[in-house]
Amino acid sequence: MTEVLFLSQNDSRPMYQQIMEQIKQKVRAGDWPAGHPLPSIRELSVNTQVSVITVKRAYTELEAEGVIVTQAGRGSFVAEAVDLPQELVQVELDKTLDSFITSVRRLGLGDAEIVALVKKTLADK
Repeated sequence: MTEVLFLSQNDSRPMYQQIMEQIKQKVRAGDWPAGHPLPSIRELSVNTQVSVITVKRAYTELEAEGVIVTQAGRGSFVAEAVDLPQELVQVELDKTLDSFITSVRRLGLGDAEIVALVKKTLADK
């Protein structure tokens, strides 16, 4: 289990989103189980060389999504939700499918054509 997050200046996503995605990935993979303590905001800020405000925003949004909980004076921890990793997988899957559907609709495909395309692709795999 590694506490290290790797942020990229070349990534088009804002730093706080990179932090959020990497923490969610660690939870999804089981590297950070329920109750696992997160690095302090200041510690993560120093380690990733981003501002405290950036890390605070990532933690605030993760808390709003139910991924982490923060206890005053104790720090932030992975939330105790029973199916948190599966919930995160579902959220990621929903985002991917929404993006896919939006893209193919822009290409002019209707629902029946999208379903046929997916079925054909699955059959070919």
